Amino acid sequence: MRLLHLGNVVIDLVLTVGDLPTRGGDVIASSTTTAAGGGFNVMAAAVRQGLPTLYAGAHGTGPFGSQAREALERAGVELLHPAREDQDTGFVVTLVDASGERTFVTSRGAEATLTSEDLPDPVVGRDLVYLSGYSLLHDSNREALIPWLGAISADVPVFFDPGPLVAEIPEAALEAVFARADWWSCNAGEATAVTGLAEPLEAARSLVRRTGRADVLVRTGAAGCFLAVRGAEVRHIDGFAVEAVDLNGAGDAHSGTFLAGIADGKEPAEAARRANAAAALAVTRRGPATSPTRDELEAYLRGR
Repeated sequence: MRLLHLGNVVIDLVLTVGDLPTRGGDVIASSTTTAAGGGFNVMAAAVRQGLPTLYAGAHGTGPFGSQAREALERAGVELLHPAREDQDTGFVVTLVDASGERTFVTSRGAEATLTSEDLPDPVVGRDLVYLSGYSLLHDSNREALIPWLGAISADVPVFFDPGPLVAEIPEAALEAVFARADWWSCNAGEATAVTGLAEPLEAARSLVRRTGRADVLVRTGAAGCFLAVRGAEVRHIDGFAVEAVDLNGAGDAHSGTFLAGIADGKEPAEAARRANAAAALAVTRRGPATSPTRDELEAYLRGR
């Protein structure tokens, strides 16, 4: 099976700070790095777990676009499209504070210009589609993706991660995804934003009822995640205690590893346990794409 990724690859400008500045204030970063981010993190995690991956999103011409392509190629991700000639790839300013929490500001670029002509026909039995809520925030991407989503074969599994800006996704687009997604994966805050329920367990139950066919993951950080499979009781899958140094990319490591597990035929609970472990390992390393390799993950799980 292959992962067909329809999210957005951007460049992360990561600044490590003691505390976020007050409004109108300034702080000095202790370190600054640039790296491919956004959808790249999910794809890198999936490839490291042995899942072949194709990036079907748009990418630009310029220094950020070049950096994004180089990172994708080094990670072993294939690219479906040539670079857009009229603009560069977008970027995200990521502020990582002393607790490891991250705060973002995004500037859009070529990744926000997807059209219906860009979208491939998924192959039944071969492709597993990943869709991000970030894509649905961009008018061009949303207008291409929603009709495409309704037209692809019902046998093609679709995984959706709404992202932190889920409240800004137009309601009609969100409902279309609710009707078609096979997996809905979000963190506890995003689950609350969609359902209005503060308790992750209840939010997971609500999300399953609202979707047309999807099973649900609600990630709860170090505590693990709640797994809601249709027709069964919601299960809590325990997390792994680690000393976190950078939470950036933890959810992406979880998603990529979970997808690889599902593609490999693992039961959802086992795929979720592996995803919890991968996310735990990821937060012990600095950087946006720090998901472990398959060998690293297997060794860690054997030790537990």
